[in-house]
Amino acid sequence: MTVSTMDAPGIHSDASSSTGRISYPYGEGAPLDLSGLTADQTAGIVSRWRDGSFDKFADTLASVGNCAHPIRLTGHSETFDPATGDLVGTFSSANAPLGVLYRPCGNRRADVCPSCSRTYARDTFAMINAGLVGGKTIPATVADNPLLFATFTAPGFGSPSHRHHKDDSRCRPRSRDKGQRCPHGRPVSCMARHAEDDAIVGAPLCHECHDTDSAIIWQWFAPELWRRTTIALRRALADHLGVKEKDLRHLATVQFAKVAEYQARGLVHFHALIRLDGEDGPGSPAPIDGHDLAQLVEASAGTVTYVAPPIDADDNTERILKWGKQLDVRVVRDGHRTDDPDGVLTPGQVAGYLAKYATKDANSIRSAEDQRPHLAAMGSRCHRLAMRAIAHYGVNEASNRLPGQTEKPQKSAVNPYDLLGKWAHMLGFRGHFSTKSRRYSITLGRLRRARARYAELRAAAEHNEEARAVLLDLDELEAWVLADEETTLVVGSWRFEGTGWTSLGDEALALAAAARAREYDQWKAQTKNTTNEKGK
Repeated sequence: MTVSTMDAPGIHSDASSSTGRISYPYGEGAPLDLSGLTADQTAGIVSRWRDGSFDKFADTLASVGNCAHPIRLTGHSETFDPATGDLVGTFSSANAPLGVLYRPCGNRRADVCPSCSRTYARDTFAMINAGLVGGKTIPATVADNPLLFATFTAPGFGSPSHRHHKDDSRCRPRSRDKGQRCPHGRPVSCMARHAEDDAIVGAPLCHECHDTDSAIIWQWFAPELWRRTTIALRRALADHLGVKEKDLRHLATVQFAKVAEYQARGLVHFHALIRLDGEDGPGSPAPIDGHDLAQLVEASAGTVTYVAPPIDADDNTERILKWGKQLDVRVVRDGHRTDDPDGVLTPGQVAGYLAKYATKDANSIRSAEDQRPHLAAMGSRCHRLAMRAIAHYGVNEASNRLPGQTEKPQKSAVNPYDLLGKWAHMLGFRGHFSTKSRRYSITLGRLRRARARYAELRAAAEHNEEARAVLLDLDELEAWVLADEETTLVVGSWRFEGTGWTSLGDEALALAAAARAREYDQWKAQTKNTTNEKGK
């Protein structure tokens, strides 16, 4: 027996398609793709129609932006005018459409919540783009400042890795090494043509030649390498300008935004936008151009090292950590607004590139862990190194216990590998995936507050003429939502009830709606680009 979902407004399942793919366009009014629903998911959706709660669910789903795992809260709040102390509004979860307040989970990972990750990516793009061309409290003259796009890579750790080439060339053809083998009897070249999803891509040619422990330790201290790189760059800039480092701020400031991207071998790259401002911050004239700045970045990165402490008393390997040889520094702007139209990079391209990788993490490659044994082995190795370090140093926090450890570990204050076991799922990388310097641009938190204020203003505009006037004036609207000061004071009492939708059908609809929204945005962008091309 097949339960039909064809008649619901905006929802459609193309069960008769021989290919199993939806053939409708993604324009206005296109239905959701609900093909492949399980019996439990179908039952959950049908129950919404039968009990008459579908419209309430739809309103709730829209309010959380199609979040796959929203947070459920019960309670109430009161809103006051901080200037007068007057009560201007009240809210209770009992008055919400489903009797419970749903809030977006806010997870940035696309494999956890597609909708919230897209919101995070849009915010990241807005944050990065504001630092490129201005807007959102950043002056437009920032577009005149020198700008670089730099990629910092991890070094090699013994054996090279199998790799996939987009041009379908061979993995590691080395004719001069034909027939040669490593000390463990394995070939030092590979003549295969690997597909991108081949399980062997990223795995070392010889696991015994590969120094996995050092790779993990490099990953553990990669954030420290980046910190030292920013310090080295500022010192090099001060020396180039002939001033002391403490006086550099009177001539120039270095601002950046960076994201981390995992390679197939399990180690991260750092992609960074590096901008040079004058003494007055974003938009003030810089004392050197982008080409000179690029030379300083390359020189500084080559001098940065960090001597990693040993894992334990039996660890006799001296590890001097540094960046890989494949440092790539490109000039996006040399300090003039007139970019080269034939150039490879544009500010918009790099902003989109960084925003894309901000929503990914180790799970983007570890989701296929069963098919990529070298990643699973790397995660297991993290746990073993963590146990060795705890046995030698102790732990920095009494709550830091490894899986299966019941006794209270001895407290210490000197373990340099504290929490390594808890970061094993990230293959030892403990840094933030998206970071920026303080004055690069607006913060993500301020963008989130602006979005919440905008939602409040739209709701108020339904019965408030003053609010409608603010919505119509774009300059006033931006100033209002991005204002630093709080316009109201909210006092509430809330209780956490759980996460996620209460039925599999609700979750299926949320995922389908998020996919549909993504397809619509892509369709709209494609339609816009096609229209622009025809108009040329």
